[in-house]
Amino acid sequence: MGFCALLVILFWLKTLFAYFTDFRLGVTGLYQYAILLINPLATTMLVFTLAFYLKRSRFFYPVIMALDVLNTLLLYLNVIYYREFTDLMTIATMTGYSKVDQGLSGSSLALTNIHDIFYWVDIVIILLLMVFRRIKFDPRAISHRLAFAFTSLSVLFFGLNLMFAEFSRPQLLGRTFDRSYIVKYLGLDAFTGYDLLKSQHIDNMRKSATKTELDTVKKFTDSHYAAPNPKMFGIAKGRNVIVIHLESFQQFIIDKKVNGQEVTPFLNSLYHGKDTYAFDNFFHQVGQGKTSDAENMLETSTYGLPQGSLFATLGSDNTFQGAPAILNQRAGYTSAVFHGNVASFWNRNNVYKNLGFQYFFDASYYDTSGDKATGYGLKDKLLFHDSIKYLQTLQQPFYVKYITVTNHFPYELDDEDKDPNFQTTNTGNSTVDNYFVTAHYLDQSLQQFFDYLNKTGLANKSIIMIYGDHYGISNSENEHLAPVLGKSADKWNDFDNAQLQRVPLMFVIPGSGGHGGIYHQYGGEIDVLPTLLHLLGISSKRYIQFGTDLFSPQHDQVVAFRNHDFVTPNFTSINGTIYNNKTGKVAKLTKAQRKQLKKDAKLVEKELRLSDSLNQKNLLRFYTPKGFKRINPKLFNYSNGLKKAKKIEKEKGRKSTSIFSENHDQSTVDDFSTDAPELNHSSTDSNRIKITNPDSGNK
Repeated sequence: MGFCALLVILFWLKTLFAYFTDFRLGVTGLYQYAILLINPLATTMLVFTLAFYLKRSRFFYPVIMALDVLNTLLLYLNVIYYREFTDLMTIATMTGYSKVDQGLSGSSLALTNIHDIFYWVDIVIILLLMVFRRIKFDPRAISHRLAFAFTSLSVLFFGLNLMFAEFSRPQLLGRTFDRSYIVKYLGLDAFTGYDLLKSQHIDNMRKSATKTELDTVKKFTDSHYAAPNPKMFGIAKGRNVIVIHLESFQQFIIDKKVNGQEVTPFLNSLYHGKDTYAFDNFFHQVGQGKTSDAENMLETSTYGLPQGSLFATLGSDNTFQGAPAILNQRAGYTSAVFHGNVASFWNRNNVYKNLGFQYFFDASYYDTSGDKATGYGLKDKLLFHDSIKYLQTLQQPFYVKYITVTNHFPYELDDEDKDPNFQTTNTGNSTVDNYFVTAHYLDQSLQQFFDYLNKTGLANKSIIMIYGDHYGISNSENEHLAPVLGKSADKWNDFDNAQLQRVPLMFVIPGSGGHGGIYHQYGGEIDVLPTLLHLLGISSKRYIQFGTDLFSPQHDQVVAFRNHDFVTPNFTSINGTIYNNKTGKVAKLTKAQRKQLKKDAKLVEKELRLSDSLNQKNLLRFYTPKGFKRINPKLFNYSNGLKKAKKIEKEKGRKSTSIFSENHDQSTVDDFSTDAPELNHSSTDSNRIKITNPDSGNK
C-alpha cells in the first residue's frame, strides 16, 4: 500500500506540473483551482489500485509499474500534442495516430522541452532502486475485499469530484463545449475514458443509421442552397483547375512587411492582380484534423469531425461525393494530387481513392534524399519543379492539387535555401521568427511555378485556386506575434485569436476580363467547393454540401468554427461571449441583434450536428445524386502513375490533350526555372532520412 501511495503521489505531482507548465486550461478563481488540485487523484487511485487484485508480489510490482508508465506516457503524449495543436488527444486521434505519425519526428523533437525530464525521472529512479533492491518487494497479499474497498473509495472520490465540478460547470459531460473543461474539472484519465465511451457510441450510431436521417440532412442543404451569381457562373468553364494548398499560411502575411521588406511579394502581386478574385474575410474552419480537415472541406463541402481527423478515422470506408468525382463525371476532368510526403500520411492513400482521385504522386515519385526534404516531405521548390514531368502527361482538362509542406511547424529551413536579402523579425520566439522565413521561401516557390504556367501558356487555360489551410502560429504563440502585428501582448485575447483564423483565398483566372478584385464578404473553407463548381459552370444544387457560393447574393455569411464559435460581418461569438468586430470589445447588443445572434448560433449548431451525422454515420451511402456514379476505390492504383498516363497518351494518339502532346511530344520540364540549390549540387551529407512510402514498392 505504501508503494502504491508513493506512485499515486508522484503521478499526481506530475499531472499538476503539466497543468501549470504545459496546459492552458483557463482556470479562474479559488474554487476552480481547488478542483484542479484534486482532480488527478481519483482516477489515478482507481487505475493504480487495480494492481491490488493481484495477490503475488511478482505480479503486483510489474503490473503497477506498467500502469504508471502507461499513464505517464498518456500524459506526456498529451503534453507534446498540446504544444502543437493547443488541444488534447482524443481516442480518434490515438487510433488514427499510425496514419499521421510518419514524418513527425522533426516536429516532435522541436516540441520537446528541457523540463520534460520531470515526467520520467521518477520512473527511472524507482526502477533503478528496484533493480538494486533498495526497494524491497512486500510478499504480503491484500485481500480482494480490501482491494475492492480501495476501488470503491476511488469511485466515491471521483463522484465527489464530479459533484463539485457540476456545481461550477452544469452539464459538464452532457455538453462537451471544450475538451479542456473536462480535463480542468475531472482530469486527463477521466477525459480519455469519457472519450472512449463517446467513440464507441459513434461506432454504434453508424451501425444503426437509416435513410430517414439522410433525408433530414438533404432537406437542410436544399434549403441552405445559394443560387450562383449569373455574372460569375461559368467564367472559368472548361479550364484546368490548379489548387495550391498553402501549408499553415495565414491572411495576415499578405501585404505584411518585415524590416521594410515584403514577406510574400509575389503573392501580394497576385492578391492585387486584375485577374484575381480574392477574399480578405475568409476563415479556416479546421478542428483536430488540421490539414486533412481543410482538404475534406475543400473536396466535399462537409465539416471535419469534432474530434480527431475524418481522413484518419473514417476516410478508409466513408462514401464521398467530392470534387474529383463530380468534375470527372460532369466535365471529363482528370484528377491528381502532388505531395512530397508518404502516401499514408493522414491516410491519404485510402481517402483519395474514395474521393475519386485518379493519380496521387506522393513521395515515392520524387528524390527526397539528402537535404531535398524536410520532416514533412519534399521542399516546395523541388515539388513544383519535379512534378512537371507528371503534370505534362495528364489529359486536359485536369483538376490537380499541390500540397506544399515547407511552411510547416517548426518552420526550419536550411541556410542554403534562405534568401540572404530577407531579414526576419527578432521577437525572441523562434517559431514566430522562422515563420516569416519559410513563408518567404514558399512565396518564391509559387513565383517559379507561375513563371512556368505563363511560359507554357498553361496559365491562360487554367483557374488557379490558392488557399491557406489553417493557422501557422498557434494560440499559445500569438502573444509573441502580437507586437509584430502592432498589438499589445498584454491586451491580446480570445477575440484576437479568432480573427487570426483568416487565411487567404484567391481564384486567379488569367484572361478573364480583368474584373478581379478583393471581396469582403465573410466565408470559410466549407464554401470553396460550391464556389469553384459555379465558376466552372457546374451547378452544385444536386449535391449535399453545407457551404454556399461566395459570389452568390444568397451566400450565408455566418462562418462556423469547429468548436461551435462563429463569426459574422459584425460580431464574433466565442464561448458564448459576443464581441463587436469593429471595436474588439464585448458587444452591447440591441434586442434585435441578440435575437439574430441566437438564430445564428442555432444555425451553427444545426449545421455542425448534421454534418457530423452525415459523416459519422456514413449517410451518403443512402444517396446518389442525379447522374452521379458511386466511386469504386478498387479501380484506383497509385503506383506507376507516369506509365499509366503515358499509356493513355499513346492510346489517344492525336486526340491526346496532354501538355506533352500539345507541345508536339516535347517535354516542358526545361521550361521550369528554379534556383533550388539542391538541384545544383549533390547534397547527401545530411542526417535526414529519405521519405518513402512503406505501402508501395515504387520508388
